[in-house]
Amino acid sequence: MDESSSEELYDEANWVFYKDRVDWKDVKPVPQDDGPFPVVAIAYSEKFTDVYDYFRAVLQKHELSDRALELTRDAVDLNPANYTVWQYRREILKHLEKDLKLELRYVKEIIEDNPKNYQVWHHRRVIVEWLNDPSDEMNLTADILALDAKNYHAWQHRQWVISTFNLFENELKFVNQLLDEDIRNNSAWNHRYFVFNRTTGFTPEVIKQEIDFTLDKIKLITKNESSWNYLRGILLHYPEGLREPTVVKFCEDLYNSGNRSTYLIAFLVEQAEEEIENGSGDKDSSITHAVQLCNDLAEKYDIIRCRYWRFVAETLQKRKTSTSVQ
Repeated sequence: MDESSSEELYDEANWVFYKDRVDWKDVKPVPQDDGPFPVVAIAYSEKFTDVYDYFRAVLQKHELSDRALELTRDAVDLNPANYTVWQYRREILKHLEKDLKLELRYVKEIIEDNPKNYQVWHHRRVIVEWLNDPSDEMNLTADILALDAKNYHAWQHRQWVISTFNLFENELKFVNQLLDEDIRNNSAWNHRYFVFNRTTGFTPEVIKQEIDFTLDKIKLITKNESSWNYLRGILLHYPEGLREPTVVKFCEDLYNSGNRSTYLIAFLVEQAEEEIENGSGDKDSSITHAVQLCNDLAEKYDIIRCRYWRFVAETLQKRKTSTSVQ
């Protein structure tokens, strides 16, 4: 049995119900009211019922005391997703002028046990705002992301912190480390885009740099949707879109080498569509090429989405037909 399990058993064995505590005799518990005919009556444990009956009582009285603060801790332990408990805890903390650094330590423990709980992260954000001190946040989010590199709440908190307190300086280094560990980490790719979008913007120099960076990553693993999507995002800021010369040559060379990555072929279809839309090159030839690529995707490389690719092929073919009629 590990140490944490032993501690939990010890706590349970020594638990005293609030109804049996001398210092709570002045409080009348308030039972949950589900109405006379509850559709689905939840079978709460005796401990849960006891804690929340007393929580409702102090909430009704709006008691802002040390014992009420301790009660919220027990309520959080039983249901860390309860918004009302966290909100009331914040009221008590502010009223009693508690040490908020201690509160951050407490919240860190809750986050480590409940890393995907929105209410816990929100509570931490409020406390950081009150303190106006983000000094612990980068390490905390890095630790949580080391356990789960795609934890949405950790990423959201980190992006709020670096935006609010202008802590962008080392973020690219952090992202590069994550991508070195897992090149398919779509959250890290998204964060990379976020960093440039909030700092330098997508200047011609940044676009060139990021095209080179992304193409190098695609060379490593061509069947990685995240890097192809990032490339699309970068090229949204390029005047000619997906038809940037370096990218066009890269994709053509990759395809001609025999690579048949689904993401490469889909990208080639989109490039052809842009070429058709912009009226550059031989329109009929571009349509014929794009239709063939769509048919290959539907029949060989992306069969699960065959209906989609056939629809795209039919749409393109109609454009060729309508052009011929004119």
